Amino acid sequence: MGINKGFLIEVERETASTRLLVERIKDEHLSYKPHPKSMTLGDLAAHIVGLHNWVKKALSVDVFDMQTMYTPWKVESAQELLDVLNAGYTDNVATIEGMSDEAWQKIWTFQVGSHIIAQLPRLGTYRFIIQNHLIHHRGQLTVYMRLLDIPLPGLYGPSADEK
Repeated sequence: MGINKGFLIEVERETASTRLLVERIKDEHLSYKPHPKSMTLGDLAAHIVGLHNWVKKALSVDVFDMQTMYTPWKVESAQELLDVLNAGYTDNVATIEGMSDEAWQKIWTFQVGSHIIAQLPRLGTYRFIIQNHLIHHRGQLTVYMRLLDIPLPGLYGPSADEK
């Protein structure tokens, strides 16, 4: 099995898990902040959905410059979150399917202007910069949702709300 086959399974399952959460968000939840230093639920959810869409955005270039290639997204509605997640999934699958094992080993650079943050194989980019990052923030989102008393779905097994 090629590297991309394993990552296709992962992108399918992680997107499905994020979709389970996003489907439960309503417009009135978007402005919620559990603490003054926290971002809003809408900003956090947009960041998570945006990270899903980094598969195509990041893996299709050799250098990703946050200064010139990244624009924060201000979500307008809960439906927009779901629409962007679903639209990005198709692009993510096509991007991963099109990559050879050699392409996964090619070095990718993450920078802000001339400051290099990381240089690692695309394999590491996908796992560390994209997937681990979005899973971390998805965990934060479940805390926000729990505090709003939104029933949580099981992501890797049954949740307390499903027992």
